This record gives sequence, structure tokens and C-alpha cells, in this order.
Amino acid sequence: MTSTRVPVGAGLRGWLDHLQATGRLSMTKPGVDLRFGVAGVANRLDGVSASLFPAPGGHNVPIVSGLLSQRSWMAEAAGLEQSELIAGFENACRSPVPSEETSDATCQQVVHRDVDLEKQLPIPTHNEHDHGAYITAGLLIARRPDTGVQNVSIHRLQVSGPDRLGALLLPRHTLAFFEEQEREHADLDIAIVVGVDPLTLMASQAIVPIDHDELEIAGALRGAPLPVTKCITNDVRVPAEAEFVLEGRLLSRVREPEGPFGEFPQYYGERTERHVIEVDALTHREAPIYHTIVGGGLEHLLLGGIPREASFLSQLRRSFPCVRDVHLSRGGTCRYHLYVQVENPKPGEAKNVILGAFGIHYDIKHVTVVDTDVDVHDPTEVEWAVATRFQADRDLVTVAGTQGSKLDPSTDDGLGAKMGLDATVPTDAPEMRFTRIRVPGEVEIALEQVTSPAPDDWLERATTTNA
Repeated sequence: MTSTRVPVGAGLRGWLDHLQATGRLSMTKPGVDLRFGVAGVANRLDGVSASLFPAPGGHNVPIVSGLLSQRSWMAEAAGLEQSELIAGFENACRSPVPSEETSDATCQQVVHRDVDLEKQLPIPTHNEHDHGAYITAGLLIARRPDTGVQNVSIHRLQVSGPDRLGALLLPRHTLAFFEEQEREHADLDIAIVVGVDPLTLMASQAIVPIDHDELEIAGALRGAPLPVTKCITNDVRVPAEAEFVLEGRLLSRVREPEGPFGEFPQYYGERTERHVIEVDALTHREAPIYHTIVGGGLEHLLLGGIPREASFLSQLRRSFPCVRDVHLSRGGTCRYHLYVQVENPKPGEAKNVILGAFGIHYDIKHVTVVDTDVDVHDPTEVEWAVATRFQADRDLVTVAGTQGSKLDPSTDDGLGAKMGLDATVPTDAPEMRFTRIRVPGEVEIALEQVTSPAPDDWLERATTTNA
């Protein structure tokens, strides 16, 4: 039966109510330490329940973490079965719903013009060698001044001063917007939104063309327009039901040291000169809740992985009708290793699929293509296909000197190699050579009808029972 979508308009709090009602919200004792304490508890509960921290570090604003640390939870938030999640997200990307502007915004109930980030926000330090406190679940919304088109993304944001943040901007749309402004010696107006509903959080990670606003994808996932409001100090539109909004500017021709920070590959992003944000105002709801994502945790991995899967499936199918399913494996950090399932590929087509996947997003490092009898969501199945259907001198594709992830420590500042493995059955193979073994009727057996726990006198019963 399809899950029940959390009511539209419920925001972050509605999702937390739902998690609590279904036994998936754990509350700590007050006063858990902001330095490593919050992250430690959240990691211990990762994938089991969300974590709620009253008065963390003595701060009067509670923290929540682990909102979406299971694929099934993401599907549940969208009112879908887990098997429908990727297709549902793909449909939302294809059919965005324009946002609806409102002046009645709960995110602006309280306004601070005098910003002091660590006094006003309970910002944790997560991993051992992190430079310090980081905003990790902030949706950075940038607005293109000439067209008004917005982009939504999540970046690690180092607290560098009372109203100053260091930002890692990778080669994506936010950086493109900023570079247009910087060429004119102008800053880029932005907003950082913390504490949104799970569908808006998921939509922020969609891989779509540069002129697509991810807030409209959130509307499609909700099945209704997302209410937005104009910032107080600039023209950026933000989700009206958010918990916090930081209004500011990416500063032109300013770079300052940022990092290290524990990232999704389970390594630290190095310290170097990076972009800088100056915060002009902070607004929030009355009695707000602060959301943090622990670097390298399941919420971090899955938030990037699920929307990417939808985008890969959509784009690959346009060129290769044989593509049936895709999966970004957890072992590949939900970014670097892509498994692709194909049906009856033509000779050589699996290799074309590999090359096509490399071109969709630079993060992809290794692609494995398998047939429809292999479950791409089961790494053991994929490894089995590689073990029994792949020959390196025949089925290996390598491409040297390619753009990869700057967060992959094995690359040279993002420059590296890519590899594809064609683990499909050769089209000219004899029929029985690659026929998988199976026991007829195995799946249909009703185990509860033919088995029961063995009793204490199991030996006597087993040897005396009539055949």
C-alpha cells in the first residue's frame, strides 16, 4: 500500500511529528555538547531514528539531525513506495510546479539585523579535525540578477566570524551565477535556509539544467506550490515555512581560508582559500528548530544519492532505451560508483552507456553495467555479475585525464581517471552458458506453513516422524 504523504504545509515540524508518531524520533537529555556530542549521538542513531537535542551546549534553540537517513523514509515523505521513489523524483524534475509568493511568512517572525551566528544559532562541530563549527544543512539559494532564475544547493559553510562564512563552491550552478557577477566586480545576493520540510530538502539536490529552480521541483513533489517569500535585504525568494533564513552576499574577489571538514567520501576536505559569504540579516520562526547534517553520515550520503539516481535514469534513458534502473552504491559514497541495469543491449551498447554516464556528472568515477537479472540495489549481486561475466581485456573501459570530484583524495585536485565495467552477458553467448541456477517454485513456498521453530526434542521428532 502506498505511504501517506506528510500533509502539505506541515514543514519540518510536521515531519518530526510523523517520525515521533512512528517511533523514529529520539530525544536526548538537555545539554549535549555542540563539539562532537551532537554528531556522536546522531551517528549512533543513524538510519534508526532522527535525533532531537534540547538545549544543546546550553543553547536555547534545539537541534535535530537524521531526518532522511533511510531511502524508505524519503519515499514515505513523498507518499510513494520505495520502488517508486526514483521515478517519482524524475517526474517532479520534468514537471516543476511554480512557487507561490506570500507576505505571511513564518520564517520572518523574528528579525535580527545585528548578526552573531554562534550566539543566535546552535552550530555544532562534527568530526575530529573539522576546523570548527559548520552550517551543514543550509540550502543556499542564489538568484541570477538578470533573469531572476534561482538555484538551490547545499554547501558546507564554515563559521569564520560573527557574520562571516567560508563556503566550498564546486563547479556547479551557484558558482556559475557567482562568476557572472564577479566578472562585473559585483557581489551575488544569496540566502541560506535552515530547517525545511523533507521534500524541499530532497529537491535541493536535483541535477537539472541551470535555468531550473529546485524550489519548483519541491512543489511538484508536494503536489502543490511551495509558499515562498522575498528576503528582507535582497530579492531572493525563500521557503516561507523555514525555521531560519540567513540573508547575505557572496563577496566578489574575496577568498579566505576554509577547512578542513569531514566530507561524504569519509575523508577531510583540505584547508585552502575559498569563497566568503557576509551575512546581512538573520530571520527565523518563533521558537525555531535548527537542522544539522553530520558530515559523512547516511543523511549526507542519501540526500546526494537519491536525486542523482533520478537524474541519471532520466538522462540515460533519453539516449539508451535499454536502460531500466540505476543505483549509486553506498560503498561508492552515493556519488562515485554507478550501477546501471540494461535489457537486451545491442553489441557494444553497454560501453556506450558507460561513456554516456561519465558525461552526465563529473562525480561519476566507476560505472558497472549489468543485465536485468541482476539487482542493481544489491552490491553482492553486482559483484557476482562482475565476477562471472566480466573480462578485463574485453569488457573494461578506461578514460584518463578527466574531470572528477575535487573531494576525491585520489585525484589531482579533481583531475583523474574513470573506469567502466561491462558485466553484461555477451550477445553471442550460448544460451546455457550464462543461465543462472534456480529452484523452481522456491519463491512461492509459504514458509510459515511448512516450517516452525525446532523444539527441544528435535532429534527424537526428526527421527521418529513418519515420512
